[in-house]
Amino acid sequence: MLSVKVVALCFVVLGVVAVGGVRAANPVVVMETNMGTIKIELFEDKAPITVKNFLSYAKDKHYDGLIFHRVIEDFMIQGGGFEPGMKEKKTKDPIKNESDNGLSNLRGTIAMARLGVDRGGVKKEDSATAQFFINVKDNKGLDGAPGKASGYTVFGRVTEGMDVVDKIRAVKTGMKNGYDDVPSDDVVIKSVKLVEEKK
Repeated sequence: MLSVKVVALCFVVLGVVAVGGVRAANPVVVMETNMGTIKIELFEDKAPITVKNFLSYAKDKHYDGLIFHRVIEDFMIQGGGFEPGMKEKKTKDPIKNESDNGLSNLRGTIAMARLGVDRGGVKKEDSATAQFFINVKDNKGLDGAPGKASGYTVFGRVTEGMDVVDKIRAVKTGMKNGYDDVPSDDVVIKSVKLVEEKK
């Protein structure tokens, strides 16, 4: 006959398995570029509005064919807003800032870019649309604070392909069409696709 302790342990294990089975894994996207592949885990639990927004753009193929248009070697690489030739692509409405979610702009994290000024009744804090950046070093100065969403929302992290990010950060840049820090040769985002989880 099983002891009370063994039976209790079995219930604990079964409970953990059940909870684990219910809890869905964070979504993962694969970003194909002309310089390699970057895999990114999205923190849906910490930044639900931002992740939903990013996945919506990915589903609509908004990012396909766009470029990393702003590259600063010791800061970040930014994309999601311009086609080759620095032609800006139309976006959806801006989203609420979630930078008070406790996540920090550390190397390898992905965050939302936004306007530097209030515009058209939209506060700069809540002006993110489709553009994002990947931090190539720790940039804690970009963080929000608990209860104060005034920073740049971190919503995921690179899990594979930081070598590709580092290749991109090292490209030669200059001025194009009035914009600084634009890669001399286009760094193209071929696609951003959600990885389907196996069931």
